[in-house]
Amino acid sequence: MHEKILILDFGSQYTQLIARRVRELNIYCEIHPWNKCPKEVNEYKGVILSGSPFSVRDESSPKPELSEIKGKLPLLGVCFGAQYLAHNFGGEVLPSSTREYGRANIAYIDQKNVLTKGMSNGSQVWMSHADTIKVIPENFKVIASTKDVEYAGYQIEGEDTFGIQFHPEVYHSLEGSILLKNFLVSVCGCSQDWTPDSFVDETVSSLRAQIGTDKVILGLSGGVDSSVAAVLLHKAIGENLHCIFVDNGLLRKNEFESVLESYMGMGLNVKGVNASDKFYAELKGLTDPEAKRKAIGKVFVDVFDEESKLVDDAKWLGQGTIYPDVIESVSVSGGPSATIKSHHNVGGLPDYMKLKVVEPLKLLFKDEVRRIGRSLEIDSAILGRHPFPGPGLGIRILGDVTAEKVAILQEVDHIFIASLKEDGLYDEVWQAGAIFLPIQSVGVMGDERTYENAVALRAVTSTDGMTADWCHLPYEFLAKVSNKIINQVKGINRVTYDISSKPPATIEWE
Repeated sequence: MHEKILILDFGSQYTQLIARRVRELNIYCEIHPWNKCPKEVNEYKGVILSGSPFSVRDESSPKPELSEIKGKLPLLGVCFGAQYLAHNFGGEVLPSSTREYGRANIAYIDQKNVLTKGMSNGSQVWMSHADTIKVIPENFKVIASTKDVEYAGYQIEGEDTFGIQFHPEVYHSLEGSILLKNFLVSVCGCSQDWTPDSFVDETVSSLRAQIGTDKVILGLSGGVDSSVAAVLLHKAIGENLHCIFVDNGLLRKNEFESVLESYMGMGLNVKGVNASDKFYAELKGLTDPEAKRKAIGKVFVDVFDEESKLVDDAKWLGQGTIYPDVIESVSVSGGPSATIKSHHNVGGLPDYMKLKVVEPLKLLFKDEVRRIGRSLEIDSAILGRHPFPGPGLGIRILGDVTAEKVAILQEVDHIFIASLKEDGLYDEVWQAGAIFLPIQSVGVMGDERTYENAVALRAVTSTDGMTADWCHLPYEFLAKVSNKIINQVKGINRVTYDISSKPPATIEWE
């Protein structure tokens, strides 16, 4: 068992970033809803209280029971967590008279305090709150301030209990990693031994114990997640893993044949299944994004159900579900974080499908999955592939999905991705693709007026998909790609480029 940190989630958009920062320090952590705190808290080396969209002054705000934590385990309150500790133990929290959202600079830092040691006066931090701590209890000692926030950081005297009103987990807090490492290593005493190699060893051992001699069916997509999940399962149970790579008719151009060949070269027991017609039939006439996602998910389940019956005594369905999929589909462990969208591989299986689910990656972020893949010595061509949505081009075609639209979008996408590779830009982009827009526009080709379709190109930079910025591709490159698409893809006469970041937008349009 590894040392672990408990993160209590109060619904903050940044809770998952806290987890990522802890994991980056090679320390295992778990997120639990504030109202479902594990009973055996002594199993944890320390506890972090997240931020929240709530105000501590609201009657309906979270009110965690901390009697078994505060003063007994190292405790760090972030934003709402810091305000809750101050408010609940004799201080005063009021609406802020100045705007406290965005960048701020440290005006005072206690460089002798164990939490803030090594941080600099003037260092940039990120604020995100409407309330502020106006009065701290007598036994609270100030360890950090900004120009507008006097109590930006504090420690309760005689306890390893700390509070900070800024967010050390976001990139904009330039020395946030110093503070987190101070808390996790110097205060909590974590040894930083949760590494990719240790994850592989422990997961393989756990999978063997969980699955035994049972057979597992796993759906491969050609992406990083399902590939790493497959290799982990193969390492654990060998030929008892039966991989299925489904052509849903929504893959990229020539992807089915090329990916199937690469999987066979990896020694995986894999079968290719062409189910395009079934997916098109289920999608016919659907325009609502959620309805399309659910229809695609339904057919995936149906296909796996059919294929599982061809494998004698198959008892498990393996999936490459990762943490952001779970976070965006359902609140973490039933917690207060908002649902953003459903994912086809999250949420369980219908009763008629007699397979249990095994998800070896469900607590990992995308960058962690790639590190695990490198530890498993998976081909860099697979690990370096851009993420591709499970529903494929079905959610990159806005409106109804037809075979004709898919064929057009496949050509557009192929030109875009191939051009990124030719110009040495592919590895600078985290994810790229094209979106078929539900509009037509007027154009002129030769002496003829055209009334054809428009597409949007999308390219973002990110580390885990939780946040993303639009990629600043050179104008010359975009002009070249646009010209190629319009000249070579019949049915397209207009190309646009999406310059929205996440948040407020999402990476995919649907």
